[in-house]
Amino acid sequence: MTTVARVVLDSPLPQLDRLFDYRVPAELEDDCVPGVRVKVPLRTGARMSDAYVVEVLREGGYPGELSAVETVVSAVPVLAPEIWRLARAVADRAAGVASDVLRLAVPTRQVRAEKAWLARDPSHVPTAVVAPEVTGYGDGVLERVLAEDGRAAVAAVPHPVDLGAVGAASPAPAPAPASASAPTSGEAPEPVHVWVPGWAATLAQAAARTLAAERSAVIAVPDFRDLTDLERALHVYVPAERVVRFDAKQTNGQRAKALLQARTHPVVAIGNRTAMYAPADDLGLIAMWDDGDQSFIEPRAPYVHTRDVALVRAAQSGAALLFASHARSTDVQRLVELQWLEDVAPYRQAVPNVIPTQQQVNADGPAAQARIPSSAWRAAREASRTGPVLVQVANPGFGTGLVCADCGERAHCRVCGGPLGSPTHGAVPQCRFCGALAVGYRCPTCGGGKLKPVGQGAQRTADELGRAFPGTRIIVADGSRPIDEVPAKPAVVVATRGAEPSTPGGYACVLLLDGERMLAREGLRVQEEVLRFWTNAAAKGAPGASVYLVGIGGRLATAMALWQLDGPAHDELVDRRELLFPPAVRVATLTGTEPAVTAAVEALGDALVGPVLGPVPIEDPVPGTVRAIVRFPYAHGTEVAATLKAEVIRRSSTRRVLPGGEKRRAAPALRARLDDAEPFAEV
Repeated sequence: MTTVARVVLDSPLPQLDRLFDYRVPAELEDDCVPGVRVKVPLRTGARMSDAYVVEVLREGGYPGELSAVETVVSAVPVLAPEIWRLARAVADRAAGVASDVLRLAVPTRQVRAEKAWLARDPSHVPTAVVAPEVTGYGDGVLERVLAEDGRAAVAAVPHPVDLGAVGAASPAPAPAPASASAPTSGEAPEPVHVWVPGWAATLAQAAARTLAAERSAVIAVPDFRDLTDLERALHVYVPAERVVRFDAKQTNGQRAKALLQARTHPVVAIGNRTAMYAPADDLGLIAMWDDGDQSFIEPRAPYVHTRDVALVRAAQSGAALLFASHARSTDVQRLVELQWLEDVAPYRQAVPNVIPTQQQVNADGPAAQARIPSSAWRAAREASRTGPVLVQVANPGFGTGLVCADCGERAHCRVCGGPLGSPTHGAVPQCRFCGALAVGYRCPTCGGGKLKPVGQGAQRTADELGRAFPGTRIIVADGSRPIDEVPAKPAVVVATRGAEPSTPGGYACVLLLDGERMLAREGLRVQEEVLRFWTNAAAKGAPGASVYLVGIGGRLATAMALWQLDGPAHDELVDRRELLFPPAVRVATLTGTEPAVTAAVEALGDALVGPVLGPVPIEDPVPGTVRAIVRFPYAHGTEVAATLKAEVIRRSSTRRVLPGGEKRRAAPALRARLDDAEPFAEV
């Protein structure tokens, strides 16, 4: 009886995106099991391809002679069955290739990690100790989330939470901050108060309860700051060896070790986008924090949002699904209104004291129109004497742009045409797009060579606050100067949106500046993104701290003041339904030659809704490239994805080698990307 291995090839070609049957030689039968890496011949065997074994059969359906598996690269099964099912479903949903998804889920082979995993003691499984709950926190949330068929979109408590004094007697002590002094020999360590955001405490408790039932949990967060807060909270509840990280800062060896550890026993897998592909055959909880963050959009094919991966995996595994955020995204709002997600929140929810300065015009007079109104200025000055003050601004650098000092013409890069900026006062102007230095710049309109900054970036704001707050420490946090945490001492922290560091106990005062500038951008999701930036910064304030929202009125200011943040998401979704924009419908972006794009649109037929947007010419290395955007209901998603993938395969199989000395193929005549956010982004 012939043993047949069905494998998926590690190839990005869409025409090879299926399972292939290979005969397993007798000498490889013991090692050739589902999940292992193998090498198999292609066509006549002239070249070998890497592959993963998906299943092993005793008889194949092919009547002819099968090619044999060349070798088993490693006997360690790295592709879990549930991850293969997830990769297949995600790729089919996005009209992509499963091997592209597997590159995100399975790191390259690491021999040292595999040897350590094979030499482990299978009988040793660390105990999942769960610490006592925080009294009065999160009442009623976790019970509904983790109940049978519990699915929820939860609004997290905004204020930081003191998880108590964690010392040597705790079952899972949290690591002390770097500033804490090490105990002398023979002395018990001093208890350390662990301050974490409210959302981190909620997710940590949910994960601990899941782990106590010997089931795994997967939690995805946007960036390294959130990952640090979440890990600090988890260390209070569960042993450190039960927490496994999957993030972009890891080496391939660390990722391989984490993957094998997650396959050994139930763990809490945390990280960014790749954490959602962590193996877990008994998955009890899938959670995401701040799903509206753009960091969750995968920049590589098939460009699937982590939220969509979570939805697919929850449907496959039956695990509880938890979306936690301060400001709800329109995608989650749609699922709540469809009653696919349940809207839950703590019974006793603390809300920040948000003060829209637009409503204080009569009180402050003309001073209310300043960049920092007098009321906010006085509050910040008073708060800076006792603790840190957070000032959120829209842009980094010294100014938002540069203009000619003589004629006022906006300065642009001579290389790419992008806007010029200045990171610090007096620095050489630099392009914000390509980074080219504009040495010896001359205005093309008047010939002037002197530039002056316009607008106020983080550095210019810090300089002005430094003069206004003499003797107070000024800290700048942005993308080029990332800061995880600042001490709970008097200081003024000027941070760009999304780069705000944490502080123990929360900020004594928070100023949200440049709101009008943030909302003035063009884009489909500008309002919900700005609301998310504001609420995340406001949530970093201490209980009772004042949060000043400067220069913003209307429904957004009212929603912030009342902390009723589901209203703007509902209103946005209503507008999207009328305009047939996502997430009310799904979209697909078709890029390629005009005949290929036109043929793909015609093949979709009646599956589309609304008019086709395009095709229109776009800037592309290949001349004659056009783009069209099609919209379709969620119910037709499977049909549209299959049709577009068939069109891509048909066009790819007709490509020819370009004439000339270089042996390379022509660019694909058609590219399809589903749920693409770029056409609706800022222009």
